[in-house]
Amino acid sequence: MKPNDPWARRDRPSQNRAPRSHEAEAPRPPRAEDELRLFGLNACMAAFAARPDDVRKVWLLAERMGECRELLAWCVANRRGYTLVEAEDLAKLAGTQHHEGLVLAMKRPVELSLSQFLRDLPAGPMQLLWLDGVGNPHNFGAILRSAAHFGVAGVLLPKSSPLTLSGAAVRVAEGGAEAVPLVRLGRSDNSVAQLQSLGFTLLATVVREGVPLFGLNLPERCVWVLGAEGEGVDPALASACRSRVGIPGSGRVESLNVASATSVVLAEWSRQRG
Repeated sequence: MKPNDPWARRDRPSQNRAPRSHEAEAPRPPRAEDELRLFGLNACMAAFAARPDDVRKVWLLAERMGECRELLAWCVANRRGYTLVEAEDLAKLAGTQHHEGLVLAMKRPVELSLSQFLRDLPAGPMQLLWLDGVGNPHNFGAILRSAAHFGVAGVLLPKSSPLTLSGAAVRVAEGGAEAVPLVRLGRSDNSVAQLQSLGFTLLATVVREGVPLFGLNLPERCVWVLGAEGEGVDPALASACRSRVGIPGSGRVESLNVASATSVVLAEWSRQRG
């Protein structure tokens, strides 16, 4: 690596009640690293619809059985365990009270490399998201929901980013996590070159001194680069983008949060595409 290379900065159950189950409830081993515990009715049912073979175990409230009839029938037919539990036990399993009566243990979906992702990408207009430094799982979930709504082709995550799918992010995404591929990048400079070679234009979103979004003729193949609140986009990455783009507002607050900003830029690109 060259001295002073700007890319070197950052590639940056209740005790009194036994659970009721259609099979004997054996002690559960520690969760494997490839397991993701999902909760929330819409999030869980979307994951089951997209990846039924990845379901490992189901826990639910008795009152959810009617809505989860198809899921439970699949579990019986495919020898997957499901257990009826009380609300307090479900909260322990989910790690939150916001479980909406259903928890799934599922195999974690595999992240693609950029080369794998680009190899099968069709020609034509599309948007991608590059999340540089974003770490909050609720923001991530909201971003995935917007990305699914606006048909984003993929979400790009830096090599060094700890950001990954979590139960909280998937619940907030309300099914969006199953609709948008996650792509794990390599070196940032190589990733930029790969994207540009396929006709993508990178646009960095900034709080200050950006070109106003609503006056721009946006490119057909666009990569929106969004940074963490406070830090923003890494300077070396921002300098590799064609433009720095701002979202005009009243000035009463400094900026939108990253999930809201994502919705605005995706909507404007979609509006321009008709």
